[in-house]
Amino acid sequence: MLLPRIARAVLVPLSRVMFRPVVEGLDHIPGDGPVILAANHVSFLDSFIIPLMAPRPVAFLAKAEYFTGTGLRGLFSRTTLTAVNAIPVPRGAHRAAQASLEAALIVLKDGHAFGIHPEGSRSRDGRLYRGRTGVAWLALASGAPVVPVAVIGTDRVQPVGARLPRPGRVTVRFGEPIRFGPPSGSPGRARREATDQIMDAIAALSGQERAAEYNRLSGTA
Repeated sequence: MLLPRIARAVLVPLSRVMFRPVVEGLDHIPGDGPVILAANHVSFLDSFIIPLMAPRPVAFLAKAEYFTGTGLRGLFSRTTLTAVNAIPVPRGAHRAAQASLEAALIVLKDGHAFGIHPEGSRSRDGRLYRGRTGVAWLALASGAPVVPVAVIGTDRVQPVGARLPRPGRVTVRFGEPIRFGPPSGSPGRARREATDQIMDAIAALSGQERAAEYNRLSGTA
């Protein structure tokens, strides 16, 4: 684990130089215990910049193939993802999606922080799409508070299709935690209502235009 620790020690100051981040609301993240960081998703960079700016380790899910590359590029990918506590998961079918949620639940039950993008895939047009209910499933199953997060500017420093980021300024806003009690109605309705509340909080932080539909590049709801 020495190499990932070295990588993180390099990535944190490098990211501050390259992206000149403005970070707001760090005091909203609990210092310990399980917490879900639910963020908008406009760039591949989002899942890197949030853990690097957060005051405690934050685990995100990452495609398993990013961990299996060969050569120097594969080594760099594995080391960088490990440095930000990424968890390898398969992509595709409903069973893989459920396995991803179960892996996230283990992280939370162990008392750690987990990051998730409720929209699923990155927004190609800058709008904030309807959230998928996996985030609420995690919150209700774990009892963990949800901290809404807005990442602004990452779509300019690393647009969709760009292989590497370029220098620029990004903003990361952490909102007040949202806590959910046991659902009083049907589980499906409770998850939908909780997800909508989380997305409303993200929208208030990011200022994005809302999209009424799901991101079509993601899986099914």
